[in-house]
Amino acid sequence: MLNETQSAGEPSPTVVKPGDFWRRTSLVLQYAIFPVAILLLWQVFSTIGFVRRNVLPPPSEVMWVWYDLITGQTDAAARYSGTWLDHAWASTWRVFAGFGWGVALGIFVGLLIGLSRVMERVLDPTIQVLRNIPVTAWVPLSLVFFGIGNAPAVFMIGLGAFFPAAINSTHGVRQINITLYKAARMMGANETELLSRVILPAALPSILTGVRLSMGIAWVLVVVAEILAVRSGLGYLLNDAYLFYRNDVVIAAMLSIGLLGFVCDRLVVLVRDMLLTWNERETFGGEH
Repeated sequence: MLNETQSAGEPSPTVVKPGDFWRRTSLVLQYAIFPVAILLLWQVFSTIGFVRRNVLPPPSEVMWVWYDLITGQTDAAARYSGTWLDHAWASTWRVFAGFGWGVALGIFVGLLIGLSRVMERVLDPTIQVLRNIPVTAWVPLSLVFFGIGNAPAVFMIGLGAFFPAAINSTHGVRQINITLYKAARMMGANETELLSRVILPAALPSILTGVRLSMGIAWVLVVVAEILAVRSGLGYLLNDAYLFYRNDVVIAAMLSIGLLGFVCDRLVVLVRDMLLTWNERETFGGEH
């Protein structure tokens, strides 16, 4: 029976249970306790002189400089004041440009190797040799071929993103249960249907793991690329501040790279979770 003060068409009010509040509070604390502890220790050590402030400025000073980098209102960052958005945008588009071509090519090559033993013999040995060469070793050749500018930066970022995508895509195809393949064949599936309805969905978890790794590597390599090849971006800001002994700006640039990389990683995870909703009940996601 409906309460006399509530009409049949009105939704029932949402009741927040005390247990839900404490559970959410506990989750927030679990996420926050470690970084907060690091910041507190860092602040204490810098304040008491355990670490020299000009070598490792306390987080309070770094945040103040970081604020000026973004807003340009306090002049705490001096010559770098108000430049953060330009540098952050430059780094972000280079990361996505390199990540885009590297991951697209990596997935394509990985699928070729996974689907064909002939392509494995043709491509895989070369890929395994090249992936052991540090991306920084490609700097001289990239500068010779592409010159100074965005092209060598995008090339090096894409090269680093290529290998995790290729290797994980190959693994994703090779670990598919052969029973699924045979069952689809018995039901009359052609090559296109096998690829789109069996192979790609079954390989997708491994492919997306490679994509996530590639995104992280892209943010690592953008620093190297910007230090050596361009005059903008967070990597360039970090190196230039180091040359002028502005360690507070250096740390702010490092934290900026870390946070932007974290946001991009969350985007990849969000896409992964949307694409793999069918796989949630078949895998172990850890205890909550």
